[in-house]
Amino acid sequence: MDSTRFRELATATGPFATIYIDDSHNTENAAHAVELRWRALREELESAGADAAVVETIGTTLLDGTPAVGPSGRAVIAGPDGVLLDEHLIRPPVTPVARYSPVPYLVPLVEHGTSAPRHVIAAVDHAGADIELVEAGGSLLTRETVEGEGYPIHHAAGAESPGYGDPQQRSDEQNRKNIRQIADRLTEIVDADQPEIVFVIGELSSMSDLRSAAPDRLAERLIDLQLGARDSGIADDAIRAAVTTELGLRQNRTMADAAESLQAGLGHEPALAVEGLTAVCGALRNGEVETLIIGDLDDTTVFDGGDAAGGLATVAPTPENLSELGVPPERTLRADEALPMAAVLTGAGLVRIDERISPRDGVGAVLRYAPRTPAGN
Repeated sequence: MDSTRFRELATATGPFATIYIDDSHNTENAAHAVELRWRALREELESAGADAAVVETIGTTLLDGTPAVGPSGRAVIAGPDGVLLDEHLIRPPVTPVARYSPVPYLVPLVEHGTSAPRHVIAAVDHAGADIELVEAGGSLLTRETVEGEGYPIHHAAGAESPGYGDPQQRSDEQNRKNIRQIADRLTEIVDADQPEIVFVIGELSSMSDLRSAAPDRLAERLIDLQLGARDSGIADDAIRAAVTTELGLRQNRTMADAAESLQAGLGHEPALAVEGLTAVCGALRNGEVETLIIGDLDDTTVFDGGDAAGGLATVAPTPENLSELGVPPERTLRADEALPMAAVLTGAGLVRIDERISPRDGVGAVLRYAPRTPAGN
């Protein structure tokens, strides 16, 4: 997961209240069920000493916002300055979570994934396209229609008068003009708004022609939702379900790629990956981490020198290790909170790994380059 969108969290004032909740709306009493789940999480936050205003802000955001459609999870993070993150997840969390801590808790968000990164949904045929730009988390940013300028778009049923050329050739060329116009507009959106994915709905020939007309930066983002033709009456629920399925597949590929990169990096000479708490903390302090790979960290703790000494930029596995660096230990933090946020500070990616790989101490990292010094120092 790209961590740049969490930079606001890394520089915000804490402490932070973080919740992960099943906010599915697929039954008649769904709203009441969400309220009961929130009540239990609210009690946990209050028991942990969370500020009443922060708790109230989360409750208002959760219960008064636009409800989800179908199965859904919700992540909300708030601090003294208000709600800092409010996003739907690809799937509901198996276990609800409530934490009040010096550092926001991101692991379930990385594991379950936001409902979508910024993306485009384009219904395309040889006559034009209906295009939506959707923000990360699912809110609609813009909607537009591109009307192809080349007509006719269908082959003539009979022969035309002599002297006007082959009607099929003219129709084919006008089809190509329309598709090029659509590809040009989608490319403009990619360049200006930087969506991660362009989901496309359309019959086979339109998809094929669009891929042929697309420059590389558009083509590499295109995903065919395989829902049929543009004007075939596809329901919004079917589109949402197809997008969710594709995002799940994408997340699985990301985990597989991360596992492969970690193994390859550990076997490289010099090493281009590290594993274990000591080595990963060292790589984070040195700004060497390209992707932080998060496994099962249980209740492991780490230490840093506090805000005055650089905060998470000084993260270390033990107080002794921190003292050896000339920094007195100031804060004891949960590793599953501190390490992801330390990665955010340096622009590293975040991947929550499953059982396909078990890095030492539950954490590993793919590096940008070979370490300048031993990662444990």
